[in-house]
Amino acid sequence: MDLVSHPAMAHLHPTGHHRHPETEERLRHLLAAFNPEIEGGRASRAAIERVHDPAYVDRVESIAEECWLDGDTIGTPTSYEAARLAAGCTIRAVELGGFALVRPPGHHALADSSMGFCIFGNAVVAARHAQSELGIERVAIVDWDVHHGNGTEALVRGDDSILFISLHQWPFYPGTGGPGTSEGAIVNVPLPAGSDDHVYRTAFETVVEPTVQAFAPDLLIVSAGFDAHVDDPLAGMLVTADGFRDMAARCAQLAPRIAAVLEGGYNLETLPVLVEAALDGFAS
Repeated sequence: MDLVSHPAMAHLHPTGHHRHPETEERLRHLLAAFNPEIEGGRASRAAIERVHDPAYVDRVESIAEECWLDGDTIGTPTSYEAARLAAGCTIRAVELGGFALVRPPGHHALADSSMGFCIFGNAVVAARHAQSELGIERVAIVDWDVHHGNGTEALVRGDDSILFISLHQWPFYPGTGGPGTSEGAIVNVPLPAGSDDHVYRTAFETVVEPTVQAFAPDLLIVSAGFDAHVDDPLAGMLVTADGFRDMAARCAQLAPRIAAVLEGGYNLETLPVLVEAALDGFAS
């Protein structure tokens, strides 16, 4: 699986001086470890506006000085450029069957607002591009980030051409995706703190795999967050590198086309190791 990224995301949208978890250092570590083969470009405004309200896109584009877009998300004069690159690299990954190493992440972003470090919904922007430009009809998005992908859910809810499955720690931020919230093509798999490789494997065997197989997608996009790792500072799960390798291998068998995009994962030392484990799984 080719890696898709852009070096500008390692310095645009700077947050590290705030000791913010979603820092430019995440990309610097990954770019140094992998030297991605494919350089992605900016998503077009039209591609972004398939998902986001034009007035919201205007607000992000017009940021003139550093601000807080919401309680967790920093906005800077270069955040629009970084977010366009993140969405554009995800589109390129979908076109090529690659893994987009990007920031800012996307799975909390709503149609008209940022949330939880996320500005544009990268996975959904890429899914809509695939449907509009690549002749793809049915898309599945599997989100194994430790936080519920509430933004992705909101952006695709009511559209039966996109299946969304989120495995996440519950109860936990952002407070959505709990028991009894699955509906139609939205499938939430809330898991208790302390869940390990075995728990995730069981969830895949009993929920994720049969549900995706029954949906029969033309394309599967993985929202690949690595903050369920045992050493991640933001959560309370116990997944290991082997667990991420196993989830990636299982996803690779579920659709004729597959792509992935980086979401969370905030331990700078373990993040490259976990991305490597997922790449091993996708290739198996």
